[in-house]
Amino acid sequence: MAGQFSDKVVLVTGAGSGIGRASAQAFAREGASVVVADVVADGAEETVRLIKSADGDATFVQADVSQARSVEVLVQRTIEIYGRLDYAHNNAGIEGEGAGAVSHSEEIWDRVIAINLKGVWLCMKYEIPEMLKQGGGAIVNTASIAGLVGNAGTVAYTASKHGVVGLTKTVALEYAKQGIRVNAVCPGVIRTPMVERLFESRPALEAQLTALEPMGRLAAPEEVAQTVVWLCSDAASFVTGVPMPVDGGWVTR
Repeated sequence: MAGQFSDKVVLVTGAGSGIGRASAQAFAREGASVVVADVVADGAEETVRLIKSADGDATFVQADVSQARSVEVLVQRTIEIYGRLDYAHNNAGIEGEGAGAVSHSEEIWDRVIAINLKGVWLCMKYEIPEMLKQGGGAIVNTASIAGLVGNAGTVAYTASKHGVVGLTKTVALEYAKQGIRVNAVCPGVIRTPMVERLFESRPALEAQLTALEPMGRLAAPEEVAQTVVWLCSDAASFVTGVPMPVDGGWVTR
């Protein structure tokens, strides 16, 4: 499949659904070979099937981003299969629980931080050395508007996403002169399975959130995916360390 990423390789975590699946498909449409990583096999294998049915190239590698050895093996398998790593979208994440600082459980706090924040760090820890071997690359981490503003009642999630923003900025500075650009996308309310689960448990929430959107609608995962692709492209060659909102103007209010 021809495109701006022909002969390039991208690794997408959390690619079994939502933003990760849309990102994997968007990269494949631009000609990249895609490593589809997720802890849940069924969804990731469906992503691979969708890419291949559109004449793209994709391979599933199961991985738990909260575990160092699992991430190390994921990157090793990427190199074994495709011989290189040009781009990464470190997207895997969970919502945790709706709870404040006092009521939040320690167990879920640790799990949210391990997947959403430690997982992003671990991915970069093993991705960057491979990118350096070939002279550079581009990384996009998934943060959130909850990484840009406070959000009462989601203490672990908000803390983890603020951490992703800070981590992204720091690593961007560390590798700016070595040809590796590191940015983050900060999605607003996107129609992903994670968000749909919230709507199912709180039926009035969808209308409430839509009313708060300056554009008057919620976004599709593909709209975030296109931003990820742009940030990895040569069109964004002088962009690094940026936490980019994809939120319809939410944090501008």
